[in-house]
Amino acid sequence: MQLVLHAGAHFTEEERLVRCLLRNKEDFSRRGVAVPGPSKYRTILRETLAAMQDHTPAPDARDVLLDMILDDESADRMILSHLFLFGAPRACVRDGLIYEAAPHRMAQLASLFPNDEIELFLALRNPATFLPALFTAAPQQDMNAFLRGASPYEIRWSDTLHAIRDAAPQITVTTWCFEDMPLLWAQIIREMAGLEHGEKIIGGFDLLSDIMSAEGMQQFRAYLKIHPTMTEIQKRRVISEFLGQFVIEDAIEEDLNAPGWTDEIIDTMTEIYDEDMAEVAHIPGVTFITP
Repeated sequence: MQLVLHAGAHFTEEERLVRCLLRNKEDFSRRGVAVPGPSKYRTILRETLAAMQDHTPAPDARDVLLDMILDDESADRMILSHLFLFGAPRACVRDGLIYEAAPHRMAQLASLFPNDEIELFLALRNPATFLPALFTAAPQQDMNAFLRGASPYEIRWSDTLHAIRDAAPQITVTTWCFEDMPLLWAQIIREMAGLEHGEKIIGGFDLLSDIMSAEGMQQFRAYLKIHPTMTEIQKRRVISEFLGQFVIEDAIEEDLNAPGWTDEIIDTMTEIYDEDMAEVAHIPGVTFITP
């Protein structure tokens, strides 16, 4: 079994991605790719991993779990999305590490599915906007208290990915920047389903339609009809050009809930994020999707 696990991150259009996968459920099923509804597995998977804290799983735990999730469906590849697998937004950052629980959780999954191919899919987001989004869902009233004294300059996604790979080296990771998702949306869905580049999917421009005007989307779709053989790289260039003309500015602007942070702090964190993505791209076992 090829087990694909989408684990967020939080506030990266994660639920919309799940809905897009479910819209393709029938087509994917004909290809041997199962997309179970989240209600079939989120609770039982969380409870199984919680039980593994104190007990070694039974020899048949893997088969029992798959039978409950697949419900008689036959599949070679299965896509699961569990947005709270690594923690709730209010507790995502501890000891200066995003998703401190992720390495342990992935090691647990590796032991639960020892003979299966596990792929983790995780969107990354600039901590300059990601941390304020998390902070909005937290009980603390002070950003420093929320970060538990950690410096925002020290928080890097590469630390999390290195820790995951160290804890579960047999698990591969596919990741991308949230900021690039309008350009990468269709490719992310295809990568999750194990499809070839260019294969048709439903909802390949779902995210793009949120940030581009109706006129722009109409012209963009008309352009695609005239140029049906474009490669994915060519499509992204065209999307960038159309966004330059038809982007909805209000849809891409963010009000950050970051008390005490100045523009200088945010700019510095963004520079660090860009540098960190260069590090992420070179981590062994990590596939970093870029436009």
